[in-house]
Amino acid sequence: LDLAYFGSDFCGWQRQAQSKKPSVQKIVEDAMQDALGYAVNVRVAGRTDAGVHALGQIGRVRT
Repeated sequence: LDLAYFGSDFCGWQRQAQSKKPSVQKIVEDAMQDALGYAVNVRVAGRTDAGVHALGQIGRVRT
């Protein structure tokens, strides 16, 4: 995957149970699960912190 996003509304890339904002990872994985009909795991080359934008973040999908 080649990902780009505005990070202002996210707690960062990685899923975090205690965060008030969603993670980018959760949004991407949930959207892919809805589209494909089964759970996936998305891993990226580097994680972003809360509020950080990304352009060209590279990842892979595991089923």
